[in-house]
Amino acid sequence: MSAPASARAAFLARRPAVGRAPAIIPRLLIGLVCAGYGVGAAVGWGSARLALFMGDFGLSAAALIAAVSCFQFARSADNRFRPAWLLFSLSSLMAAAGNAVWGWYECVRGVEVPSPSLADLFFLCFAPPAIVGLLVLAKRPVTRAGWVCLVLDSWLIGGSLLTLSWSLALAHTAHLVDVEGASVARAALALAYPLLDIVLVSMVLALHFRRSSVNRAAVNTAIAALALTVLCDALFTSPLLRQTYQSGQLLDAGWFAGSLLLAYAPWGVARDDADAGRPVPLTTSRPISGSLAALTPYLAAAVCTLGILYNVIEGRRVDRVVVFTGCTVVLALVVRQGIMLVDNIALTQELAQKENHFRSLVQGSSDVIMIAAPTGILRYVSPAAAGVYGREADDLVGAELSSIIHPEDLGRVVHEVRKFLAAPPGEEPTTRIECRFRSGTGEWLNVESTVNRHQGGLILNSRDVTERVRLQAQLQHNAEHDPLTDLPNRALFTDRVRRALGGRRAGDAGTAVLFIDLDGFKAANDRLGHQAGDELLIQAARRLQESVRAGDTAARLGGDEFAALIVGDGGRDQTAREYQVHEIADRLRLTLSQPYRIGAGEVRVTASIGVAFAEPGITPNDLMRNADLAMYRAKAGGKDRVELYAPQMQAEVVRRSELAARLRTALRDGEFALLHQPVVHLASGTVAAVAAQARWRSAQGILFTPAEFLRVAEDSDRTAELGRWLLEEAVEQAADRSRAGHQVSVAVRLSARRLLDKGMPFGSVEALLTRYGLPSGALMIEVADSDPRVPFDELEQRLLALRRLGVRIALDGFGSGYAAINALRRLPIDVLKLDRGLVEGVVESARLHKITSGLLRIACDLGMQSVADGVDVPEQVLALRAMGCTHGQGMAFSGPLDEYRLRRALVRGAFPVPGNPAVQPVLAGGSIPLLTGSHAETPIPPT
Repeated sequence: MSAPASARAAFLARRPAVGRAPAIIPRLLIGLVCAGYGVGAAVGWGSARLALFMGDFGLSAAALIAAVSCFQFARSADNRFRPAWLLFSLSSLMAAAGNAVWGWYECVRGVEVPSPSLADLFFLCFAPPAIVGLLVLAKRPVTRAGWVCLVLDSWLIGGSLLTLSWSLALAHTAHLVDVEGASVARAALALAYPLLDIVLVSMVLALHFRRSSVNRAAVNTAIAALALTVLCDALFTSPLLRQTYQSGQLLDAGWFAGSLLLAYAPWGVARDDADAGRPVPLTTSRPISGSLAALTPYLAAAVCTLGILYNVIEGRRVDRVVVFTGCTVVLALVVRQGIMLVDNIALTQELAQKENHFRSLVQGSSDVIMIAAPTGILRYVSPAAAGVYGREADDLVGAELSSIIHPEDLGRVVHEVRKFLAAPPGEEPTTRIECRFRSGTGEWLNVESTVNRHQGGLILNSRDVTERVRLQAQLQHNAEHDPLTDLPNRALFTDRVRRALGGRRAGDAGTAVLFIDLDGFKAANDRLGHQAGDELLIQAARRLQESVRAGDTAARLGGDEFAALIVGDGGRDQTAREYQVHEIADRLRLTLSQPYRIGAGEVRVTASIGVAFAEPGITPNDLMRNADLAMYRAKAGGKDRVELYAPQMQAEVVRRSELAARLRTALRDGEFALLHQPVVHLASGTVAAVAAQARWRSAQGILFTPAEFLRVAEDSDRTAELGRWLLEEAVEQAADRSRAGHQVSVAVRLSARRLLDKGMPFGSVEALLTRYGLPSGALMIEVADSDPRVPFDELEQRLLALRRLGVRIALDGFGSGYAAINALRRLPIDVLKLDRGLVEGVVESARLHKITSGLLRIACDLGMQSVADGVDVPEQVLALRAMGCTHGQGMAFSGPLDEYRLRRALVRGAFPVPGNPAVQPVLAGGSIPLLTGSHAETPIPPT
């Protein structure tokens, strides 16, 4: 599909770079000062003495300023051109000294400057440092041939200038010196000035085309300053001007301006550079300077030819100096051209090799290389396009780049390309763009391209990353979905809830979160195996996914916990919305509670669902927490039900959390007390045993019963610590009572899971019996069997080990647990303790009366003693005793007693029993008879 015309036309549009404004003010000041000096020199400064002063000491001051400026810049600069600026400083210092000596003669002493003089020495020393400084600034050749060409170029320029100047003036000057019979020093001085100027001009011209790219503006300004100075020197050395020269004339303005330009060069121009002292990237070529550099040898030969022709036309005899210089210039030209010819041949061969090398790389590369013109038209496409895009390179050449980009990605690509082209090349030389390209088959491929600039257009190095994008998408999917059911996991579900609470649906009270837990899944998983459990979860996830609406989200949070997000519809009738969501939740409950076909059989589980509605300002975590609380309330309320969140649920959680925290503090601070409730023989009223019970009196004076504080002791570590304290305290007090003569056993209630828990290590009960010297039969463990996950084999071994030490075993809560018959069959039980639920209704309910009577008959047939828990009224005592129950505990005899009241009751010996029993008590006077039957190896503890 072709891209829109506006996008195609603007595909490679770019904004021009905005440069910084140059430092205009310093340049204007220098121009004004030089102009003022020139005007003063032109009008003669108003007086001859002022003219002499400005022509001598004014030039000396300007040269001294240049010397100090170059020296200070050389001290602050940190690059390889530092020696050049030091040499320029020395050169300017020589000029300042020469002008000062000149002024000493003319202004101070008022005499004509002798020739030669000390000023001539200083002036002659001006050129050598400047020449060496220019060599330092020049771009150094990297080969010997380059150095030879540099020397030849310098000689070509110098020889041509020497030929021209000798023909025009120097020959005449030498003739005059010879005719006048001047001294050798004066003759040498007359020729030294022009010869040094020729050398300096040659260096300036030769090195102008070899400047380094570092601080180019400063170097250009320095070269211009030296060129102006040399030009004034050349004019001064001409015989006609030198004979009429006086200090303060207009010629001095040129020297003055040259010195100020040299002083300004390192400082004023450096502010224009983006980064002084660092290379400035070249973005455009210099065809003019390159052409002039190539024409330099021919221009030099032309100058020599003009010098000789001038002598011939004027009818003069050709001077030997001109002939010799011209021959050497021609010879240098021939040598230079020979070197350039050899270099060109070598460069041509190297270029051909590199071209073949890069052509092989481009054509053999697996990446597609494309060149797009500034208009967006593809000018070159590498052959790899056939393998990557399934399209021949020739078919793509001439097409618009935008025509192969996916329309949805085109706007973003155009934006990124414009941004890239508008950035400075030095800051962003390349960029990376990822989009979709149309393949030859019509499908869209994910392509990653590295983009570079190329003559106003683009070079794109592209590769197919479709597989990588698919892999990333798969990894992203795996990170956000449950691996078993492929439903969204907790992280993705939380994100979906966050989106539902924000955006355009923010504040919609109809949005609800459902937390779902499968009741009975753990038992089914343990019974059938993990593979069957996984299959059940997969089927449950499928049912959940099919039951929610298209815009809602079903997720698995972990284990057998699922969740659903029901997005609100924006309605304002909250009651109707709650009814609708409750109906959805109840339908989900019924769907998830249907039988599951696992293998050849069916498995049934139910679902407890908690529902929480969004509120203004609620966070995703709070909403999910509310649904979780409602789900736990549904499980606590009997399971297989739907519960709506209410604020009091959170208050209950806070209360339980605070109570649990206080419980941990109470364990640490010793706030627990141990009470004992007497276990009475129903026939005689004798105290046969005591049941240990813990009570917690908090710092606020609140007395919590075991049911209250054990219900909040969900921390297994705290529960284990409380169990260890209860057991140790009961054994210690029972040992004290035994030593005081009260031979009654103590019963301690422990769960079967706690007996096997690592919180109570193997051998802890044995260690307590040994430490406190409790006699055999004085301790009874009441096993609370209510957890079907407890392994009976391990529990049986543990109880047998305790029984061999004389510890009695009672089965607590008999008649309520579904595993009671299995426990009777496998565990070494001595005493059956009837559940309180059976005892409470034994008088009123004939059905319970028959059940309780049957259970007591089973205990009697097995030779076990029986204890009824919760005997609170006399009628229960009479009924239980008539059924054959031997012992009971409850408010009909006594509540829990502290140690002092317990010992008083033991001294008293018995409690009043309703009626007149016809049977003698089995346990009288606290004695412990031996068991008979299958459990006769140990005595029966009183209960």
